[in-house]
Amino acid sequence: MPGFHAPAFWGRRTRGLLVLVPLLLACVIASLGTGAVSISPTQVISILFEQVGLPRLTDFTPQQAAVLQAIRLPRVCMGVLVGAALAVAGAALQGLLRNPLADPGLLGVSGGASVAVAAVTVFNLRVLGTFTVPVAAFLGSLMAILVVSSLAHENGRTNVAMMLLCGIAINALCVSCTGLFTYLSTDDQLRILAFWQLGSLAGATWTSVSALAPLVLVCVVGMTWLANPLNALLLGESNARHLGIPVERLKWTIISLVALGVGAAVAVSGMIGFIGLMVPHLVRLSLGSNHRALLPLSTLLGASLLVLSDLVARTVVIPSELPIGIVTSLAGAPFFLYLLLRQRRLHTP
Repeated sequence: MPGFHAPAFWGRRTRGLLVLVPLLLACVIASLGTGAVSISPTQVISILFEQVGLPRLTDFTPQQAAVLQAIRLPRVCMGVLVGAALAVAGAALQGLLRNPLADPGLLGVSGGASVAVAAVTVFNLRVLGTFTVPVAAFLGSLMAILVVSSLAHENGRTNVAMMLLCGIAINALCVSCTGLFTYLSTDDQLRILAFWQLGSLAGATWTSVSALAPLVLVCVVGMTWLANPLNALLLGESNARHLGIPVERLKWTIISLVALGVGAAVAVSGMIGFIGLMVPHLVRLSLGSNHRALLPLSTLLGASLLVLSDLVARTVVIPSELPIGIVTSLAGAPFFLYLLLRQRRLHTP
């Protein structure tokens, strides 16, 4: 692609992998070892080694092994999956819309899921048992993104600027509908909705992790597969078409993958904001905008940040636990303001 020099690209991607892979491993080990039952890093590694038949590095107690395997490991796995899905979806949307402020929440994806979950909770629907809420969240996010895309579709093409404006409007409508359902809820339902909207990984189980993993895998692999078409789209839609890129099909594919990944993540973790906004920017500022590096490295950094945020959320106010959405918002809101001020400086003559 014009502007992308192969040696420099491979150098940046290698440097990124050398930093982000150890960072993710460090966050995972720290999160697995920290809590009411303290487990040292070597004990964490020994417990994991024993699970795969490798010799242990040091001794550990049965209680430490039980806590790690039954409580902390599924929670950390869910944090990795949710962070990866939100970050890669944000990176792909920013490339598709060519707007650095785009994230899944801006297009109403998270808002649609929120309305669906609020409706299921208030009307006490349990059609699919424990899978009712996740399926409803996914369908809500998919419905919201389809409405936004349909409204922005004109003359056989999707108007990107119109899509952003429609997304803002649909998101505002979703917030209002969620507020209405919250108003109609009982005390118990209100408590469920409030905690869900603030986000949490406390409900992680191996069942929810196994249900989430294939959906996130499809989202991440699919997005990474589309890196070269997204690079072509950076040149503008007309130039991308001249290069043979099926732009409309690319848009719908990315939108579907975003709905799949974000809907699944929101379904199991609730509303967790700013990961999809912050992470792609941090990677882009350090390593450039080539999506062949941006998408996989955003996946790693998003997973690391969410695991780290969850560690902060469950340890900063012991014995209580902060909703993880509060932690990400406290970090993300100042970062969003920084982006706005930076954009203004860049466009000021």
